[in-house]
Amino acid sequence: MADDAEKTEEPTAKKIEDARKEGNVPKSQDTSGVITLFVAILAVLMLFPYMAAHMLLIFKYYFSIIGTHLDKEMMLSIAIATIKEFFLIVMPLAIAVAVSGVVAALAQFGFLFTTKAIMPDFKKIDPIKGIANLFSMKKLIEGVKITFKSFITLGVGFIFFFYFILELPTVALFGLADQLDWLQEKMLIIAFMMLFIIFIFALIDIVIVRKQYFDGLKMSKQEIKDEMKNMDGDPLIKSKIRQKQMEMSRKRMMSEVPNADVVITNPTHYAVAIKYDQEKSYAPVVVAKGIDHVAQQIKKIARENNVHILQNPPLARSLYSEVDVDKHIPESLFGAVAEVLAYVYKINKR
Repeated sequence: MADDAEKTEEPTAKKIEDARKEGNVPKSQDTSGVITLFVAILAVLMLFPYMAAHMLLIFKYYFSIIGTHLDKEMMLSIAIATIKEFFLIVMPLAIAVAVSGVVAALAQFGFLFTTKAIMPDFKKIDPIKGIANLFSMKKLIEGVKITFKSFITLGVGFIFFFYFILELPTVALFGLADQLDWLQEKMLIIAFMMLFIIFIFALIDIVIVRKQYFDGLKMSKQEIKDEMKNMDGDPLIKSKIRQKQMEMSRKRMMSEVPNADVVITNPTHYAVAIKYDQEKSYAPVVVAKGIDHVAQQIKKIARENNVHILQNPPLARSLYSEVDVDKHIPESLFGAVAEVLAYVYKINKR
């Protein structure tokens, strides 16, 4: 029992699917953050001429209204123009960042739509539990991780910044345009180096997150047994269902014995009931068969309904082993069965 209580088994597909339905998925915030940050930087670089053009339009508009009397209508016009231009500047960047966030989520755990994660849960606003969570070991580890990652990232950025500072005496001799190009180049180098460090941490984080996720879903042997029982049904109930089905099938089979033309026996162990209707079937059909106790029942019903019982051990065994109930006899047994039926028809004067 102790072994069963230990969660040592990998989670089943159903356990993982149930967790997904609850909104419990392996999501690395660092991975989503680095993808979003990378797309944001790339979008700013690509959209910079577009953004600069709209900023220039704003300033041109402001300069054009210098000396104009400011009243309510003018203030409203300035506000609308400003909001419009800032909207045109920010919206493409916001769309790019939003799309990158969705792509980052889809890349980690695929498409998932569930409302359970956002349903109100009053247990989550318990102040006592909230305070306990603030000072939990998990929060402490998360804080140490964030501090370590921030220290390493800023440290790398500072090292590059320090070496770039050493170039300032030389850069001071450049023209203004060259100085701005140098500044842009160095800023990009620092940004992408820091982004690369964050990317490395994101890869490590997603590995840790997925391991913790699947470790958290691990199951005990008893849980797996219970799940299989719930999915496939209780073996005892399934056994009873099969038993009931067999009983119903046997009753239906026995009800066909009175309509048979002949029952071929072993004579003690096997009994096979044959029926041949030339108008409905191209060959004789086995309507009932059985061994031992079932065979005795078939013969009893046959005697009670004046159905002929003939002993032919080889044929009885062949029919029992080769032909299922409600199936036509195979061509290989046509001759033997025809002789039996001919004998029965002769006795019945058919």
